[in-house]
Amino acid sequence: MSIISLTTAQKTNHLGFPKPGELIEMTGTHALEASDRAILNLLYQHAHDSGKLLEPNAEWEIPLATVRQAISKHESSDRLRDSLVRLMSVKVNVVYVAASGDAEGPEKRVVITGLFDFFDISAKELAKRATLRYGLPRKLTPILETSGRWGRIKGEIVCSMTSKYAITLYELIQLRANMERCVEEFPVERFRELMGVPPGTYARADNFQRKVIDPAALEVNGLSDMGVQIELRRRHSRAPIRTVTIAWWEKSGDEFRESLREQNRSKLGRMARLKGRAETIDVLEPSSDS
Repeated sequence: MSIISLTTAQKTNHLGFPKPGELIEMTGTHALEASDRAILNLLYQHAHDSGKLLEPNAEWEIPLATVRQAISKHESSDRLRDSLVRLMSVKVNVVYVAASGDAEGPEKRVVITGLFDFFDISAKELAKRATLRYGLPRKLTPILETSGRWGRIKGEIVCSMTSKYAITLYELIQLRANMERCVEEFPVERFRELMGVPPGTYARADNFQRKVIDPAALEVNGLSDMGVQIELRRRHSRAPIRTVTIAWWEKSGDEFRESLREQNRSKLGRMARLKGRAETIDVLEPSSDS
């Protein structure tokens, strides 16, 4: 594999920071909330941009005010601490391909790991010079070093979203944005794992649609650079969901500009605005039968 094809060789640019596909598609994240996922992306981008991501025992330091803005424009020490506790406690499954010296070739493996090695936070969290120091787990370093798939993630888009499922869906689409195909079908259990849906929840199709699919598609369509359409497929109307099909496209023109405008508006009332826009589009667009 040439060095230019590695995720760590890519630079953050106007399209976002290169998040390894192994981290985008990790599972076991169902305990994380939207604010936790926003902080996760912020800290991993900070580590990537430092140029020290692959250094043994590397540590990073970032102003607490910067981290806090990822979850709220208001000062909120309690919310930040809650997010950091969840990010430290969650255990995720990261699939990777390990090199092998035998005739059978590379081997697919799964690392069960935390997302961070430690957090070290200023005791006076609201002081101007308050910072957060952190480190990444040792077992993630070789995975990040050999990663050759990435999605470009924009922090401003992630931080503008209120649904954890929207953030996850946005990342899954960004990982696939430059593929030749723009449609992919997932077995429903695999899709649930990737989206971080808690096991045993939203088993009924109508609940899954209302609690997971609709909020995710609404914010991705309303806030990101990409458009998405999701279809749940069943053998018949009362059968359980078998597969989830996603189609995506890059926005342009008025559709793109409206997403930019909404990113800059207050989160207060956002879901109502996005639902209003979605309903307007449904009314204006002719049906396929007309």
